[in-house]
Amino acid sequence: DGHLQCAYHGWAYTTAGRCVAVPGLDGEADRDGRACRAYPVVEQQGFVWVWMAPELEPFGAPFRFRLAEDPSYLTVRQVLEAPGSVHAVAENALDVPHTAFLHGGLFRRDGDRSPIRCVVRRWADRVEAEYIGEGRPEGIVGRILSPSGGLVTHSDRFYLPSIVEVEYRIGEENHILLNGALTPAGDYRTRLYAVVSLRARVPLRLLRPVVQPLALYIFGQDRRILGLQTETVRRFGEARFVSTEIDLLGPHISRLLRRAEEEGVPAPEEGEPGYRRELTMLV
Repeated sequence: DGHLQCAYHGWAYTTAGRCVAVPGLDGEADRDGRACRAYPVVEQQGFVWVWMAPELEPFGAPFRFRLAEDPSYLTVRQVLEAPGSVHAVAENALDVPHTAFLHGGLFRRDGDRSPIRCVVRRWADRVEAEYIGEGRPEGIVGRILSPSGGLVTHSDRFYLPSIVEVEYRIGEENHILLNGALTPAGDYRTRLYAVVSLRARVPLRLLRPVVQPLALYIFGQDRRILGLQTETVRRFGEARFVSTEIDLLGPHISRLLRRAEEEGVPAPEEGEPGYRRELTMLV
């Protein structure tokens, strides 16, 4: 009948938050002091999305994992938890410089770097980095996806309020899209709802037993280093990070999150970016 009922005492509420029944009460249930705040909710692609500003009318639809329902892709879902803030976890997911060092041999190798061109673009609601001119990574992941090599098309993106996206294409047949919806579970804990969609020259039935264990192994390395970083931040009472120009997205993510906290999340912005920068990185 559209009501929500408490399993403990049986109080019943409308979806607007009005209390309409209190079993055993000889009197009116609907009073202001018993009302609950109601948040707009949408179920989409197996996820529940909550609009956290109930005083404002929701604009647009929730983020859509664009390949999760494509039958030509292998899609793996996983709920993970990391010991860090939303900013720290988002930056880690989209940070290229650490991969050759922390994940050496899996993606890239620290001792054999080549220059690539990087283009950073930022809008009011998102930021992306495009990496141009990179050959297939010689690590385990690259060899699994594309045994015969090929040129890489690679972009990393952050969308407000807290969505990360990593996209790789290697040659014509190999495509991987990693998405993560980040939800704060505490001041220094973030829950990551990961959706990984993959298409490769290698048959999907052969990839399925490999993809999830390998992804969890990589995430385990990230979780360990995020834990050490968070422990240090808590010990000293504040985060004081130093960046260089190759830390492409971290400062922009921080800027977007800070502005959204102060002014609210803006509606998706179309057209040309308000910020664009191009530079060279060694990977």
